[in-house]
Amino acid sequence: MSIDRIVLAFAGFMILLTLGLGVPASPIFHNENWLWFTAFIGANLLQSAFTGFCPLASMLKKMGKRPGAAFD
Repeated sequence: MSIDRIVLAFAGFMILLTLGLGVPASPIFHNENWLWFTAFIGANLLQSAFTGFCPLASMLKKMGKRPGAAFD
């Protein structure tokens, strides 16, 4: 699996998890403050679209994962 797909899968999973933890109607609700982490993930995805920098992609590249088109 390429770095691009790993980053997208991880971001999607974390968004769904933090929404589940932060929305009171969720069966796994913990605290509304989890929604700040959801916002952080969204902001990081937005800035990486413009700058090409993603901390997770950098870590995966150092671990030897195969880069895709987005994170060369």
